[in-house]
Amino acid sequence: MAQPETAKADVDKLRTNEKKWTKALMATGWSAFPNIIIEKQQALGLDALDMNIIIHLVQYWWLPDNLPHPSVETIAKAIGVTPRTIQKRIAALEALKLLGREERRNTPNGSMTNRYHFDGLIEAARPFALEKAAEIKKAAEERSNRLKRKKPQLVVDNDA
Repeated sequence: MAQPETAKADVDKLRTNEKKWTKALMATGWSAFPNIIIEKQQALGLDALDMNIIIHLVQYWWLPDNLPHPSVETIAKAIGVTPRTIQKRIAALEALKLLGREERRNTPNGSMTNRYHFDGLIEAARPFALEKAAEIKKAAEERSNRLKRKKPQLVVDNDA
């Protein structure tokens, strides 16, 4: 049975990632994350701790409608800082409108973990992504035009 093209591409990509990271590491899970956020973290106002928190949250975001919701303690333990540090940095990311936090306090058994969304970060990174996409397109067009140019031919006059 043939695989659909996208499924085959996903399998090929996973094999590529296994070649880079090893099968053992890839078997524990992996996350997709836009390169432009990594490249433009300073321009977005993100420091190393902010990036670490965001990447940690991203690993819990498997489906668009199922927002990540790890506990502050889980994030703090993974990163090696106090829960209060995480709370302060998340509040700062909220103030920058890069991270959204949905509190879930009204439950019969007490509070549930917060849900986090990245709408602000996505919107803030979008202009950088569009700019980079335009640069990539322009570079591809320039390369294509160079390859299409007529190459000079060596003319040898044997009658002379």
